[in-house]
This record gives sequence, C-alpha cells and structure tokens, in this order.
Amino acid sequence: MKVLIAPVTVTPTKALGLSHVKGLLWVDTMYRATRLLTDADYLYSHTTYNTTRQTAGFWEYLDRACPDVDASTCTEDDVGRLYVGYQAEARERPTPEQALRPYIQAVEDSGWVHPVSRRVLDLWVGHYAWLGLHDPGITQVRPPGLRFEEAVDLLARHGLCLDMRRDGGPVFLDATAQGLPLRTIATPTGHPNYLACALRELIPLLPRYERVVLVHDRELTEDYILLDKICTTLGATVHRVALDRVPVDNVVRSSRHGVERRHTLAGLADELGDHAPAEALRLGMRLYFIAGLGKSGHQSFRMDRLRCTVDRAAKLLAGAGAGDTQADTDAAEDVAAFLRRHTGGRAHVDPYRLTSALLARHRRVPLHPLAHAVYS
Repeated sequence: MKVLIAPVTVTPTKALGLSHVKGLLWVDTMYRATRLLTDADYLYSHTTYNTTRQTAGFWEYLDRACPDVDASTCTEDDVGRLYVGYQAEARERPTPEQALRPYIQAVEDSGWVHPVSRRVLDLWVGHYAWLGLHDPGITQVRPPGLRFEEAVDLLARHGLCLDMRRDGGPVFLDATAQGLPLRTIATPTGHPNYLACALRELIPLLPRYERVVLVHDRELTEDYILLDKICTTLGATVHRVALDRVPVDNVVRSSRHGVERRHTLAGLADELGDHAPAEALRLGMRLYFIAGLGKSGHQSFRMDRLRCTVDRAAKLLAGAGAGDTQADTDAAEDVAAFLRRHTGGRAHVDPYRLTSALLARHRRVPLHPLAHAVYS
C-alpha cells in the first residue's frame, strides 16, 4: 500500500515555536515508522504556499517598510519581530493585491524565495539536524503539479467549484452536496488562499496513493474536513489527524503576536544543547511532545518536565543497552510486528500509540532499533 503523509506546511516567515515543534515531531515519527511497514511519502513544499498573502504579503512589507534589513545576519528572533510588525500593519491596512503580484509571479515562474525567508529556511536546516528530523526538502523548489486555473477547471468538472469572477465575485469550493458551506479559495482577481494552494499540490498526486493522511492544526479543522471531502470525491481514501497547539501558562500564543525565544526551537536548543547525548535528547523530545502532551492542548509546556523526560529517555536507552546480544537481535526482528500493533488498523503508524508504548514497564520494547530507525 502506498501512503502519502501531507501535513500543514509552516511558512518561512517566523521562528519555529512550540506548536511547530510538536507538529514536526508527530509527522516525522509517523513518516519514519510508517515507511518501515509500507511505501510512504512525505509531502512538504514551501514553494506551493509562498504565493499566499501570509508569505507574499510579508515579503512585500520587508521590501517596502524594512529595506535596510540584512538577510545574511538576521536571526529568527529578528524575523519574528518583523513578522509581528507586518501582521500589525496588515490588520489595519491589508496589502493591495497589485503590490503582491510581482512576488507571486516570481514564485510561479522560478520558485523565487525572498532572502529573509531563505535565511530562515537555512536556519531550519540546522534545527532539523539537531532534532534528527527527516528533511523532506525544505529548501528545494517544488512547484505544485497544477496551476490555479487548471485546478479550478478540474474541480468545476466534478461540480466542486463555483467560479464567480465573471460577475465580480470570488472562487468558491462547493461541497454543499455533502452538507458543507461554500468556502472562498480565491479573490475576485484570482489570488488563491492556502486551501487553493493545497489543492493545487494534492489533486495531481491523489491517483498515486491508496491512502492520504492529512495532518493539521485543530484550528483548521473546518477547512480540512472540506479538503477531505474534496479529495474523497476525487477518489482518494483520506484520514485526518488534528493536533492542538501547545499552550504556555494555559494560553496559546500565535506567532503573529510574537513568541519569546525560550518558547522557540532555537530556545530549546539553547536550554538543552549539552543536557544529554544526542540520541537521548531526540528520544526525550519526542516522548515529551508526542506521548507527554498528546494530541490535545490540555497541558501547558513546562521546561522542567521536558528536562525530566530527556533524563528518562537517557535512562531507558541505558537500561535497554544492558541486555544481552541475543535479546537485542530478537528485538530488532520484532520491530515491524511492534509497529503494526500501533497502527490502529490504519495504513500509517499512530505516533501517540507508538511513542507511549515505549514507556511500558511490563512489555518487551525493541527500544534501540526503534530509537535508531524512528526517533533519532
């Protein structure tokens, strides 16, 4: 069975915060575990979403309001502050679409990336390496398989799109036959939003996969239910995984309002860089953000608990290493069977079930093989 894992893409306009870390670790674990059982691909393209107002608007703001910014020396904190400034201005005076067009055209023509966002992506490459994350090609140019007009035509042929541009209206996704309301995906001038971008990317890929797993913020559930319905109507079998964001002191803070460095991935690296060996650190991060926090947002982030979880990961690895050679060999042979027990009957491995099982006290766990293949 061929599986496509397609999470929400984080735009390169900010620092990676705690909620981003949670999402990246969940998807990384899902992908790496699933590919040990079946043919799995990880869809993650920044090129596809760089035409949205969130990204193209930020780039226009940088060039207009902050022309002296030196992208080569920007830190993520610097970019985050600039992004807060852009969002504050955009709430008062949204960027005119005419001003966005050169940026959108540059992305469509060549996959161009603003130097500030290129700098962010380069920094993220280092973060991925520190966490031991699979890099799905975050710095690569990967245009979507369909142009916007091609996607609109295809959707219209299936009765899934209502294009009102001739009458001065927007373009709507139309899943009213499934009981869902109309959803705007492009302005009257044809500027698509992130949902339209997702469809441009997903639609041409659907025939290649038996299963599609959409991973998204719970805040986007309504849009992803719609995306699920559209893909299903086009012949795909879809499963959605919704993750809550990570609260701090019981409050979820959006990056558009600013994020303290200690609550970013760079800040976590500052705190934990020398706290434990790399394998224990990577396992501990996943134990905390996947098994500890779970899908929900009921628990606030706590650095002391993260440190304790990293320490526990180091002890687990040390304890597992005390076994005899034959036990280690047998455990390695049991990895596939162990993973299958944590699919929940689906084509992909459930990160929460799998990661929580590593903490079981009275069950044999092939910890070292899993740590090497999935968690580091």
